[in-house]
Amino acid sequence: MKSKNLLVKLLESCCSKISIAQLHSVCLKAGLAHDSFIATKLNVLYARYASISSAYKLFVDTHYKSVYLWNALLRSYCSKGEWVETLSLFCRMNATEERPDNYTVLVALKSCAGLRRLELGRTIHGFLKKKLDNDMFVGSSLIELYSRCGQMNDAFNVFMEYPKPDVVLWTSMVTGYEQSGSPELAIAFFSQMVASGCVSPDPVTLVSATSACAQLSDFKRGTSIHGFVKKRGFDTKLGLANSMLNLYRKTGSVKSAANLFREMPNKDIISWSSMVACYADNGDETNALDLFNGMVNAGIEPNWVTVVSALQACASSTNLEEGMKIHKLAVNYGFELDMAVSTALMDMYMKCFSPENAVLLFNRMPKKDVVSWAVLFSGYAEIGMPHMSMGVFCNMLSHGTQPDAIALVKILAASSELGILQQALCLHGFLTKSGFDNNIFIGSSLIELYAKCSSIDNANKVFKGMSNKDVVTWSSIIAAYGFHGQGEEALKLFHQMVNSSDVKPNSVTFLSILSACSHAGLVKEGMKMFDTMVNTYGLKPNLDHYGIMVDLLGRTGELDRALDLINHMPVQAGPHVWGALLSACRIHQNMKIGEVAAKNLFPLDPKHAGYYILLSNIYCVNKNWHNAAKLRTLIKENRLKKIVGQSTIELKNEVRSFVALDRFHESDHIYEMLRKLDSNMREGYAPQIQLEEVL
Repeated sequence: MKSKNLLVKLLESCCSKISIAQLHSVCLKAGLAHDSFIATKLNVLYARYASISSAYKLFVDTHYKSVYLWNALLRSYCSKGEWVETLSLFCRMNATEERPDNYTVLVALKSCAGLRRLELGRTIHGFLKKKLDNDMFVGSSLIELYSRCGQMNDAFNVFMEYPKPDVVLWTSMVTGYEQSGSPELAIAFFSQMVASGCVSPDPVTLVSATSACAQLSDFKRGTSIHGFVKKRGFDTKLGLANSMLNLYRKTGSVKSAANLFREMPNKDIISWSSMVACYADNGDETNALDLFNGMVNAGIEPNWVTVVSALQACASSTNLEEGMKIHKLAVNYGFELDMAVSTALMDMYMKCFSPENAVLLFNRMPKKDVVSWAVLFSGYAEIGMPHMSMGVFCNMLSHGTQPDAIALVKILAASSELGILQQALCLHGFLTKSGFDNNIFIGSSLIELYAKCSSIDNANKVFKGMSNKDVVTWSSIIAAYGFHGQGEEALKLFHQMVNSSDVKPNSVTFLSILSACSHAGLVKEGMKMFDTMVNTYGLKPNLDHYGIMVDLLGRTGELDRALDLINHMPVQAGPHVWGALLSACRIHQNMKIGEVAAKNLFPLDPKHAGYYILLSNIYCVNKNWHNAAKLRTLIKENRLKKIVGQSTIELKNEVRSFVALDRFHESDHIYEMLRKLDSNMREGYAPQIQLEEVL
């Protein structure tokens, strides 16, 4: 007996593979290796410090297998995520005389949940009703099983079987609703739990409730939970604080997140990553990168999630220098070629106008999924090189990677930049063959593509052929008619949507209809639509809406009304709003208002050469040569360059792009032909100029 007690103490202090083997040998010599208690202890230690196969071998060699020994091995398999082996062992146990207890059932249900084995779980549930008492931990496992399998009604029925549910059961239901995509019900259940007064939420419950608020972007209710957390003294719990950081990130509450982060006594890598992502996701790229660099300088090693968020900040701010530094860090930490990191790096290089670096990294990636391919071909389109996108898309198909709906939306958007009808027809045929023709987002993108290809008839056919039409679809077809200057038809479609369907217009719909009115010069209709948007639907106009309204008024020469609209905007006008007014002043030769627009515009976008040229042209028409010359000099001194326009042509199934004075094309035949045309024009063309026009 003494030797057994001594061995038990030695086993409890054991913490290495070698010491386990030595103690196992001692147990064998002492004749205690087959003792149920000793065998269970050894089994747990082998699984923890050696291998689960060693634990299984000991299990097989043990003559008497108690329920505790079975449970020890079952738990070891389950904790390592080996659910198939766990359930296989559970079935073997049921074929023996040793009957499972509540703990055995807990492990089996957890494995069923992991594998989404709903029917086997139901069978075990039926066994429980006959053999075992209503244990709350078992109930919690059943709720987890049903919620993981998307059967929340069954989970609720299990919950209702317990007249006095404890905090674990309540939490299981809140978590189940939150993780199964029903955050509203999760919050409702949490509120019911608090209102009952029977049990108090623990930190795990509060994490699930906070996550549900984050899914709903419900800042008000989230802050209420934060207040509850502070009141209960849980604000030092790291997991809960990280959940609150995620809530503030999702709701765009950067200031609240920064205050919480500053007050946190302890921070882990999740805390740092959440705060960097909060800044990056909400347009504060400078603070995102400053925090990331501060973290690295403090010796805190980032993970791939932190690096991806920092790269997103670099991409948004087109900060190539900082992005390349982070690339070196990713290489040093060994996760450069992790799929998510590589994709974020490619996206950063594309948005920073460095496609060659993106391609180099892409070629080194050992595995390429549809997301990495999509980043490449959509990236080309975003930096003004859509003619490259189709080649990348075709390469993706030839490598056996099939596009998903998101990739198809992106290639349709890239193709719309080219406006080649034949290409649009080919893509339409491909997506129909691939079974995506009923996808709402793809249908909307296809409508836009045909509109950009000057084929409003095909755009209309796609629209009429769609069985389901949401607000995105309606907005797309309205925009298509507006793009073609058919404002009256766009208005008809808008009224048809409002009066003959259940779809309500959103801010994008009004952006489309206002743009249509602007292109068609329908000032009264446009003003009426703006009023409808604000007063009928209660939508708050953003800078894009105001920009179109200024353009609408400016096109018809109502410059004073346009300026008055800008002066009464609830937010500060952006560059494109003042730019629209300046463009209108150029058309209608209004130097006075043009100078007002330029005075406000230049500080907002000082590097846009086109704006300076617009004002210079206004001065020239008004024969204000002195100010025009000053602007031209300013453009040269600041080395400002006007954005170069480009033309594309499809030749032998390949799209070629040209700009003025282009010398990048391989074929000398193009330039030889241009020289011949130039020579012929000089020889055979005599311009007839009237002297009075020159004077």
